[in-house]
Amino acid sequence: MRYPNSPMPRRGFFAAGGAAVLTLALAACGSSDPAPSSAGQSAKSWSFVDDRKETVTAAAVPSRIVAFTGTAAALVDYGLQDKIVGVFGETKRADGSPEPQAGDLDVNKVTILGNVWGEFNIEKYAALRPDLLVTHMYDPGALWYVPDESKDKIVKLAPTVAVSVARVPMTEPIERYAALAESLGADLGAPKVTEAKARFEAAAESVRKAVADNPGIKVLAASGSPDVLYVSNPEVNTDLMYFAQLGVEIVKPDKPGDGGYYENLSWENADKYDADLILLDNRSTALQPKDLTSKPSWAKLPAVKAGQIIGWDPVPRFSYAGAAPILEGLATAIRNAEKLG
Repeated sequence: MRYPNSPMPRRGFFAAGGAAVLTLALAACGSSDPAPSSAGQSAKSWSFVDDRKETVTAAAVPSRIVAFTGTAAALVDYGLQDKIVGVFGETKRADGSPEPQAGDLDVNKVTILGNVWGEFNIEKYAALRPDLLVTHMYDPGALWYVPDESKDKIVKLAPTVAVSVARVPMTEPIERYAALAESLGADLGAPKVTEAKARFEAAAESVRKAVADNPGIKVLAASGSPDVLYVSNPEVNTDLMYFAQLGVEIVKPDKPGDGGYYENLSWENADKYDADLILLDNRSTALQPKDLTSKPSWAKLPAVKAGQIIGWDPVPRFSYAGAAPILEGLATAIRNAEKLG
């Protein structure tokens, strides 16, 4: 699965000069696969059943974790900053500031293996001596932001865990990452964690109340590119699915493409769906409102004219701390929106 505005995968970072280093690393790590364990986590062994239904094992609880940046940030929310040694995916902006998905992750204390789609420096990964790689899974068996062309080399270097973040409501990956974090040593009873969960639950209730107090607000989730407006599907996208469960009326596209994630609309057809409120992809890879002023069809949309647009991250941080502000912002937007149709 590839979200809109993610560039096509680039050629791998594996260069001829690093071939010997990687070959040695593969030999060293690949020849000592973790022994299977049926005992679950103990003082000397670790196991976790991921969403591929694979039992991932290690001789000890992993302490050197490499993860997709948003995944790493979720684990940090559960207190595991010291175990994150490397990340991949958009992490730093051009000015050096953290990308929003980095959350509270200290981006200056981790090795960045790739900062855009398709980048994953295998030599740096091997040098980190990872004992676990963690990332999202949108489609069965696919490791999010792990390049397909180098996946076979990467997965030989350490066990991998994949957590499903599509076709299930957002609460499921949040709970799965919490369970993974606990298996890795996190204390889910820590005040920071319990307070974040309470805030999340209160935020969810605020969305329900906003919908009840201001019924009939139609919400469209979209992402802009130079040639296409992508309209996301609440039956596949995990956060939109959860918003719908809370009572939000999310526009469902008629003709979603491969995987069912979104429908591609030419800008001439950008007004295909009526909406009172637009959730607009706020990632640096997508066009922002200031970039869309040159699109006449965008400027004519009722929600745009009314200023009823809020930022939306299609790949949210799957933790209570990461999701609570999203729900709070949605509740406020719905509460303040005017019916335009």
